[in-house]
Amino acid sequence: MNRHLLKFGLNLWPPFIGTGIWIKEITSDYSYIKIEMKLKPWNKNIVGSHFGGSLYAMTDPFYMLMLLHLLGKDYIVWDKSAKINFIKPGKETVFAEFSLSKQQIEEIKHITDNQYKYEPTFNVAIKNIKGEVIAEVEKVLYIRKKNKA
Repeated sequence: MNRHLLKFGLNLWPPFIGTGIWIKEITSDYSYIKIEMKLKPWNKNIVGSHFGGSLYAMTDPFYMLMLLHLLGKDYIVWDKSAKINFIKPGKETVFAEFSLSKQQIEEIKHITDNQYKYEPTFNVAIKNIKGEVIAEVEKVLYIRKKNKA
């Protein structure tokens, strides 16, 4: 999918609109994505900081989407599990950045070429505008080559 079309579509996707999640950047090779979420009345929790579900939602699909594009049509990529660790309250705009190196992609291809599946773990930090980490998310993906049949 065209990265501009993906960015446009995700920015209009109701779960993202409803939480204030905004895709700021997708590089042409899909190796880097930057997400932003501003604190709004509809995404605050009872103590005035970002709702935890919204913080997780801003990290949910991106490693999977990146790998679907970077690995190509011969691979199956699914989110398998996730864990979020809240470190401090987010009371302002927050950001998350996702990146995958060529070395990581080659490693994934090598492993999935030599075994049935691969379940790598990816970590992403959610930071405030000062660069302080407010939450850490651990994502486990399921990756394998498609059957030729």
